[in-house]
Amino acid sequence: MTKNNAKASSQLFSNMRQAGRPTNRRDFGKLFVSGSLALTACSNNASDAKRVLYSTDSLPDGYPTVEAVKALGKYLEEKTNGRLSVKSYPGGQLGSEGSTLEIAMFGGLDMTRTFSAALNNIAPLTKLFSLPFLFRSTEHQREVIDGEIGQVIMESLEAFNLRGLAIYDTGGRGFYTTERPIPHPSALEGQKIRVPNSDIFLATMRALGANPTPMNFSEVYQGLVQKVIDGAENNWPSYISTRHYEVAPYFSETGHFRAPDMLIMSLRTWEQFSKADQALIKDAARHSVGVMRSLWDARVEASKATLIENGGQILSDIDSDPFRELMVPVYEQFVTPDLKTYLAEIERIGEAGI
Repeated sequence: MTKNNAKASSQLFSNMRQAGRPTNRRDFGKLFVSGSLALTACSNNASDAKRVLYSTDSLPDGYPTVEAVKALGKYLEEKTNGRLSVKSYPGGQLGSEGSTLEIAMFGGLDMTRTFSAALNNIAPLTKLFSLPFLFRSTEHQREVIDGEIGQVIMESLEAFNLRGLAIYDTGGRGFYTTERPIPHPSALEGQKIRVPNSDIFLATMRALGANPTPMNFSEVYQGLVQKVIDGAENNWPSYISTRHYEVAPYFSETGHFRAPDMLIMSLRTWEQFSKADQALIKDAARHSVGVMRSLWDARVEASKATLIENGGQILSDIDSDPFRELMVPVYEQFVTPDLKTYLAEIERIGEAGI
């Protein structure tokens, strides 16, 4: 190990300890993996040798976000004759979204894909994307995140040792239930609905009259079978890929949340690159967004066909106004002065598109 690499390793472990990370055997193993990746980054950057970017995703191989990052890597390889490339670790191989995000903040991992809501307690501006009924449609969302607001939110991550590379919109989330569809908020009254353990998600379900039930996503299927919950909410691909449709055959396209995923790079990694390479990485990230959207849209349509083929029901064309009217207390609770200007602009963009 070179003197510089030893110093990098020591600093990484020091940062982890200062952040209160445990030092038992299991966590030490995780630190060793992340430290190894950081050292590889240091040694690769020391010369004009090939530079491999290590990227992780908790979602499985073949998922649109995973394939998008692979496309990013292929783009870089082609543009640099193999000098830059990406090594992807899907399926949570390097840990959960929360842990890999933390490692990236410390510089021990080059890139990670994360649900934007996971950033809410780190970077305040990302709370904007978690607000319910923020976007009127997929087209509205894409126009916003491709524009100035999306760029501002990605750049805001730099204050937290991260660099936003791309925003992957993941469609509108809907309710899927065991007994009946949800055409109106009144149909949610008293229903036990599984949600991620997010303050905004919990407050939204309560405002709609539901009984929000935080639960690990891996436990949802059994929860539906045992009637611990009456339903859940998510996007189409997640609903179908987990086979939740087998026990909750009613999918209501309410679009209550359109919180996207984000591809994040460690700021330490970003700053190692020349301006020319940074520009190239930005181009590759934009290319990956197009790949992700194409794969995502196709997967949504295939998911709908799967539900119909298996006897399920889709409720579309739901009037969102009765749902939106109940969101006033949620917005009062979570919209800070910093977010109000962006909200006004998002509303203007939505009205212009009508």
